[in-house]
Amino acid sequence: MKRLIPLIAIVGAMVLTSGCAVNRASASLSPGADLSAVKTAYVVKHDKDKNNVNELIKTRLEKQGYVVTTGPELPTPYATDMSVTYVDKWMWDITMYMIELTVNFRDPKTNFPIATGNSLHTSLTRKSPPEMVDEVLTNIQSSPKK
Repeated sequence: MKRLIPLIAIVGAMVLTSGCAVNRASASLSPGADLSAVKTAYVVKHDKDKNNVNELIKTRLEKQGYVVTTGPELPTPYATDMSVTYVDKWMWDITMYMIELTVNFRDPKTNFPIATGNSLHTSLTRKSPPEMVDEVLTNIQSSPKK
């Protein structure tokens, strides 16, 4: 019986932590998408964004050399080379943190997605919001052309 107690404790710890260490990062370009032709962007801030993720995306795109503006959703067409939308999901685990970020680069005339990136980090692998934005945008930019 004394030998079973450590084994039960180890199995219990594995069960309790197995779902907490998940991360995923992905990106894809639509066939024929050419991001090298993009010079200007408009980041659409969604109404429920209380964390100014739009500003983080704007800052990161500016560091890459884009001319970027941000604001509320406007009727298409946008007067830029692409519009950028995003969905940020937040979770509580002792503190609030961004668990998932999805960014879409869109054709400003049709609103069709030309590139998509996603990053998911649960509590044990969490990243700061700027790190999440950096990961998603880096993956989009380095995604192979189709």
